[in-house]
Amino acid sequence: MTGHPVQVQVQVWWARLDDARPALLTLLDPVERARYESTPDPAARGRFLVGCALGRLVLGRLLDLPPADVPLRRVCPRCGGPHGKPRLRTPPTGLSGEPQALDFSVTHSGRLVGVAVCRDGEVGLDVEESGPGTVVDVDSAARVALSAAELAALRARPAGERQSAFLRTWTRKEAVLKALGTGLTVPLRELEVSPPDRPPAVLTWPTPFQPHSRPRMSLADLMVENTHPAAVAVALRAPSGSRPKDADTEVDGAVVDVTANDGTRTLATYAG
Repeated sequence: MTGHPVQVQVQVWWARLDDARPALLTLLDPVERARYESTPDPAARGRFLVGCALGRLVLGRLLDLPPADVPLRRVCPRCGGPHGKPRLRTPPTGLSGEPQALDFSVTHSGRLVGVAVCRDGEVGLDVEESGPGTVVDVDSAARVALSAAELAALRARPAGERQSAFLRTWTRKEAVLKALGTGLTVPLRELEVSPPDRPPAVLTWPTPFQPHSRPRMSLADLMVENTHPAAVAVALRAPSGSRPKDADTEVDGAVVDVTANDGTRTLATYAG
């Protein structure tokens, strides 16, 4: 007999590119401001601003800190540059005296921006803008991102289902990589996840993670505005040697419980 699965709590805030306001620039630190100013594409610049500002506002509230004072760092795992996954540099305890173990993840696609926060492990969030008018070169992307088995299964689907099926698989993989903070240093074709119409789970890990260093990973599928596929992954801090279970959002005895929040309102409250 096994006990009840562990509940992993993740909070996600969703906002949009249209929420970018000049007043949010006051929240950026010098590294973020430099990256913002060096980004030539206006849409990419706006997404970066919304993601940074929303992350700081959310974390500041949770840590009892002014949002501009939230201590963040970005280190690329490949080159060491300041453009990797943002990490929180918290002191051993917050103002309340309680240990702080927050991790967060930022994602954006098209006009969508999301921030996920978790206390139970390292979190990764990914979203892909979809819907009418969104066209993805599925064939080219799938050859790079999918394992042989995943690619064969995708090609066996009716043509009209392939884009949505691919995006579901892609968001799961991206969320896992963001939780690990490895970026694309991990070969996507060696990271195999469950089929899009099955509960999310990692089925096969790339060689560097086998057999003893496989993370204990839990996943959940999301749908933003009933249109845009997204996924959350949490690498739990407690080690586990058990295999993923075949149950909705359940892996290694953990269930991801996602609470969605209005990031647009959070930004508007600050920026006016």
